[in-house]
Amino acid sequence: MYQPPHFRETDLAVLHAQIRATTLGLLISAGPDGVIANPIPFVLADEGDEGDKGVLRAHLARANPQIAALRADPAVLVVFQGVNGYITPSWYAQKAIDHKVVPTWNYAIVQARGRARLIEERDWLLAQIGALTEAHEGPRARPWSVADAPESYIASQLKGIVGIEIVVETL
Repeated sequence: MYQPPHFRETDLAVLHAQIRATTLGLLISAGPDGVIANPIPFVLADEGDEGDKGVLRAHLARANPQIAALRADPAVLVVFQGVNGYITPSWYAQKAIDHKVVPTWNYAIVQARGRARLIEERDWLLAQIGALTEAHEGPRARPWSVADAPESYIASQLKGIVGIEIVVETL
């Protein structure tokens, strides 16, 4: 992604905050059938976990063709797109002087690159869906918990997903 130096953000805490605020990342990879992208919710592991730039955890439906692509080539790009908006030239003082202005677009995006590790262990998957659920349900007055559903139902649902863990190499 092109980043003019005056707009580049390098503070890890700020980048992590944007990922946590966005949560829905576009997982992009390339496999034998070409480039594939899926929007999926991620959990960014707390600081102190492996990876000095963070670890992203998520899951895909077992039937999702991106799993085969990740088995063929685990290199991924995850894009977390935050707020964005059109910037009119009318907002620039220079417009009143000589009209040497053009419109642009302002946006907040974090791109994370790494290699996806596919995980099928039941305990890991259960912990991942628990963390994802807690991240979104926790702030609610009456949060739903994975433990609220029958254990047999959750066990059957876990059979239909594959976990993904990405140690972030670049942000």
